[in-house]
Amino acid sequence: MAAKIILDCDPGIDDALAIAFAHGHPGLELVGITTVAGNVGLAKTTANALAVCEFIGAAGTPVTAGCAGPFMRAALDARDVHGESGLGGAVLPAAAASPAPGHAIDFIIETVRADPGEITLVATGPLTNIALAVRREPRLAGWVRDFVIMGGSSGRGNTTPAAEYNIWADPEAAAMVFGAGWTVIMLGLDVTLRTGASPAVLQRMRELGPLGTVLLLPALEQYLSVGDSSGPPVHDVCAVAWVAQPEVFELVPARVQVETAGQLTSGMTVTDFDVAGEGNARVAMQIDVAGFWELTLGAFGRVAAGLRP
Repeated sequence: MAAKIILDCDPGIDDALAIAFAHGHPGLELVGITTVAGNVGLAKTTANALAVCEFIGAAGTPVTAGCAGPFMRAALDARDVHGESGLGGAVLPAAAASPAPGHAIDFIIETVRADPGEITLVATGPLTNIALAVRREPRLAGWVRDFVIMGGSSGRGNTTPAAEYNIWADPEAAAMVFGAGWTVIMLGLDVTLRTGASPAVLQRMRELGPLGTVLLLPALEQYLSVGDSSGPPVHDVCAVAWVAQPEVFELVPARVQVETAGQLTSGMTVTDFDVAGEGNARVAMQIDVAGFWELTLGAFGRVAAGLRP
């Protein structure tokens, strides 16, 4: 039976790739997408989610808009990384569909409550929607099958020396989420920076027809993310990939606390691995990079096959 997921995201180049992965992997059922302001504003993240869904053949997936900014501070986007549209150089047709009615917070609570223990909640953007959902309905933490994020780091940051963007963008929300009583599966920069799309990976994407030439390659070619010489990393795909095939990653129990007030450290995920059973998280520290890309390209290949005549 396919694992059911709700993807809370801020498309965003790597969020778009995460959507494609979730649709393409046969072991996943994408029951809904919720959007939050982050990489670009809420109107654009929502429009991008709808456009990506229609382009990849997932037009029936409900997309529900959520919070337009952090609940305690001003919104700060990442257009300098993802471009004005949020999708780098990819230009997709505008979606014919409109967002689903209602608010992301209500969609998350109601969908998980209706199917307790069966839905994994995956967050690849700022954690504003998740924090407000779990504040409104604390039982959400016990109803989900798992809660997975792309965010944070046990060491370096990518927006400041201390902080990764998704946590830095709304650290108060992140602090609330890590304190909600569930075990947070944290796929952070410790592993995501190792997922650079190498020339060989990009060539395989080039062979995927319109999926590669219209979405994947143009998006990644203008993705100004912090990475290494191996190519642009696809951070957010890691969170969805963990649900599909967790053995690709090695997770370590930890206690993660979020710094909200530090002048130089706001948004830092302070990670203590010496927890002796008192942790609130499992933090990915190792990744099988070759296995990750075989898994990811396989999912993209299934999407591509569905787009061809």
